[in-house]
Amino acid sequence: MISRLWHGWTRHENADAYEELLRSEVLPGIHRVKGFKGAHLLRRDNKDEVEFVTLTIFDSIEAVKEFAGEDYEVAVVPPEARKLLARFDSRSAHYQTVLRLD
Repeated sequence: MISRLWHGWTRHENADAYEELLRSEVLPGIHRVKGFKGAHLLRRDNKDEVEFVTLTIFDSIEAVKEFAGEDYEVAVVPPEARKLLARFDSRSAHYQTVLRLD
């Protein structure tokens, strides 16, 4: 399994709208990808901004490529999400998942 890690930051006034967009549209849309195994959405409210971390889990790099394209490290950030984010990682990090406990 492959875990894909990505960070995005937004202003406090956009944080709830961004979280709702992720919950209602962006993350559920990944279910279309064969080999998608789940996602975690993390949120941390800091003094000056709100940080979001997504950890998506896929069967293989091939499944990640089905989601993100051939240059699979490039961040997948839809236009409506870009409007709400102050900044974000331009590339995602990928890790071999060596242990997963549920």
